[in-house]
Amino acid sequence: MRLLRVIVDLTAAVLAQERLSIDEALDLVNGTRRTVLRLFPGKEETYHIIYGRRFERILRDRFGPPRRGEEQAHPTSA
Repeated sequence: MRLLRVIVDLTAAVLAQERLSIDEALDLVNGTRRTVLRLFPGKEETYHIIYGRRFERILRDRFGPPRRGEEQAHPTSA
């Protein structure tokens, strides 16, 4: 659980503080999602409820709301 917290907190900090393009930010979120789900297989819904929403909030604060058609491609909503 400690590793999970470190991964998620580091991702959130990078998303909030670093100069990233939207594509770089989405790649980071998607990579974090893959890593977390490798650690906890079958927990996709839990990931989405807890961490996906956290990342979505950071991305929305940073880049604004998703444009039309981007919602389906958003990696945190899988």
